[in-house]
Amino acid sequence: MNELVSRVADSVGIAPDVAEKAIGMMLGFLQREADDGAVAKMIEAIPGAPELVAQYNGEGAGGGGLLGSLMSSFGGGGVMALGQQLMSQGLGMGEITGLAKETMAVAREHAGDEVVDTVIASVPGLSQFV
Repeated sequence: MNELVSRVADSVGIAPDVAEKAIGMMLGFLQREADDGAVAKMIEAIPGAPELVAQYNGEGAGGGGLLGSLMSSFGGGGVMALGQQLMSQGLGMGEITGLAKETMAVAREHAGDEVVDTVIASVPGLSQFV
């Protein structure tokens, strides 16, 4: 298990396997939604992050069946859709916020404030969770 997964699991108080999947889903979401250059730098800088994205990047993407496809057709996916996907993994809002904050803290350590700030600023609504 890598440093990111163990730190998030310990900090948020969730099982490592849940943390691993949730981080992969979140980073995959950022890869799809955030500033391409900044998010690529951020993911590459975090040890183990590229592998998590590769493993979980399609999990729940566009999920939610009819509701998910309706939301995405109206452009209503974004952060709220990610929240729904994470809740479907058994996470509550407090855990999701903790997951986002701790993941971004690790990202700042590895990629730097400027890169992470660019990623956060490029995704509407993300700043309220981190």
